[in-house]
Amino acid sequence: MSANVDRNVRPDYDRVIRDIANYVLDYRIDSEEAWDTARNCLMDTLGCGLLALRFPECTKHLGPIVEGTVVPNGARVPGTQFRLDPVKAAWDIGCIVRWLDYNDTWLAAEWGHPSDNLGAILAVADYLSQKNLSRGKKPPVMRDVLDAMIRAHEIQGVLALENSFNRVGLDHVLLVRVASTAVAAKLMGANRDQMMAAISHAWVDGSALRTYRHAPNAGSRKSWAAGDATSRGVRLADIALRGEMGIPGALTAKPWGFYEVCFSKTNADQQIKPEADRAFKFQRDYGSYVMENILFKISFPAEFHAQTACEAAVILHPQVKDRIDEIDKVVITTHESAIRIISKQGPLANAADRDHCLQYMTAVPLLFGELAAEHYEDGFHESHPQIDDLRGKMEVVEEKRYSRNYLDPDKRSIANAVQVFFRDGTSSDRVEVEYPLGHRRRRQEGIPLLEKKFRDNLAARFPAGRCEKIRALCEDREKLEGTSVHEFLDLFVT
Repeated sequence: MSANVDRNVRPDYDRVIRDIANYVLDYRIDSEEAWDTARNCLMDTLGCGLLALRFPECTKHLGPIVEGTVVPNGARVPGTQFRLDPVKAAWDIGCIVRWLDYNDTWLAAEWGHPSDNLGAILAVADYLSQKNLSRGKKPPVMRDVLDAMIRAHEIQGVLALENSFNRVGLDHVLLVRVASTAVAAKLMGANRDQMMAAISHAWVDGSALRTYRHAPNAGSRKSWAAGDATSRGVRLADIALRGEMGIPGALTAKPWGFYEVCFSKTNADQQIKPEADRAFKFQRDYGSYVMENILFKISFPAEFHAQTACEAAVILHPQVKDRIDEIDKVVITTHESAIRIISKQGPLANAADRDHCLQYMTAVPLLFGELAAEHYEDGFHESHPQIDDLRGKMEVVEEKRYSRNYLDPDKRSIANAVQVFFRDGTSSDRVEVEYPLGHRRRRQEGIPLLEKKFRDNLAARFPAGRCEKIRALCEDREKLEGTSVHEFLDLFVT
């Protein structure tokens, strides 16, 4: 036999695939902190989606592919009248959740927004709830939704702890697809073989390039990419539940597996990684760590690496607002990931470009004392040329301590410091913020404000009586967990 002929021996499923399947099917979630944080996460994620419905660039993507399509027991898209098949509903929910870059965040070797998975979770659960009810069966309840959220957060976040997909040019929505596939398959009733088959297909899909998040290509695809990924998770779970075979060596097969094709080169210089460095590394087993430590965006709809810079800029606003014309330079001291991902000079082409620019996100609150989604829009930017004037005076420098603490699992800081220097030789205070308001270390301070954010977002879409009914249900965890999913979504139909 020629040495060049592949040996056709079908392997067992890769260990990574087996571990995810075992976690989703077998792990018992007993962390009260995780359950309660998941409830807050549900509220915040839905609120972010409702707020996004104010923006036509978002809403133009929503609704059935074929106008007038009627779907029996169709899944609802919160804040709209749409009833869609679960695949398109997942797309739409994921799109509105992510549009304003205001939902929760996970920062490690890789980044991402685990609540993006709510697109798949809500779409599947709402469809199944209505379908079961129509057949006289017990519908899933909101505890099932919270359970799926904790597991999806954990899968996406644990994979991100030690494995940097961005360094090989791949986008983090890959992890949304993997996590959504797994939890959607569980909600659909997958057995172990079906679960592993579904997860294997999620890896075989490869990944989107993250070029749409960076200069010179930054654009609005980053606002719907997670919807696309969570929707694909539903489709792959459905394919597996129909009996489609899996791809056991999806990650490890040579030379065709994910490690060899997608994870073997470094993006910076295209050097080949040693074979031992291509396989994923894991800091911890799957549990409930990610939900417990999730980062909420409370104050600013801004890329998370800039959250503490925005907070520092708001603090500095009273000191500088009357001296803008006297500014000589602004020094932003930050961590390595922020420099690599969101530090930009030169023209910013669109809102998506601006909400991923550290300098822009710092300049606006320095000038105006706040940062809202509207501040990224073309009209606002064009009306305030002083924003770009101030950006041109900014220097961004790395503080090694910030970079170390960013990766420390016991700290997980996202530090920035801002200081303004004036032409007369004076300067503002140097304001340093290590942990943003949405950090686990600031939960006591942050949760009341997160609840207010939810109430404000509800009020942007619903009348007062409906808002109060939703709020009361969401704040009563026991009642919420026992509510059937279709009854919960009934409250969000316009």
